[in-house]
Amino acid sequence: MLPNTNHPVPLTAVPPGFRLRVVASAGAGFPSPAQDWEDDALSLIELLRLDRAAAFVFRISGSSMADAGINDQDIVVVDRDAKARNGSIVIAIVEGGFVCRQLVIRQGVGYLEPRNARMSYPLCICDETVEIWGVVRAGVRDYQR
Repeated sequence: MLPNTNHPVPLTAVPPGFRLRVVASAGAGFPSPAQDWEDDALSLIELLRLDRAAAFVFRISGSSMADAGINDQDIVVVDRDAKARNGSIVIAIVEGGFVCRQLVIRQGVGYLEPRNARMSYPLCICDETVEIWGVVRAGVRDYQR
């Protein structure tokens, strides 16, 4: 059992097998015929696959990926062992710092492209100075911010 607190709980304090109760499905369109047989509990650790050695969590800073649905202060789960492909959202090391971008391959050349049409960013070609650190697999957003 987790302590009753209004403060964040570190993942190391979550007991193995801890599950959150699903209260019900909330419609955001047409009801799904599969609603009747949903599990009544889930583990965020299992759902986000955070129990893997290659899983890491980053907090996004800035709005360069807003058009891809990744906003400032969102949390993303990154797989270090996933292979980046054309179209993958990745965390990369560029000029010594981490950036979140979309990998786009054109005519055999990789580019790291932001996804914010309202801003202008410098061109980033994937050369020997750029390291694709991992592939973004999931995101978490706090809707109270």
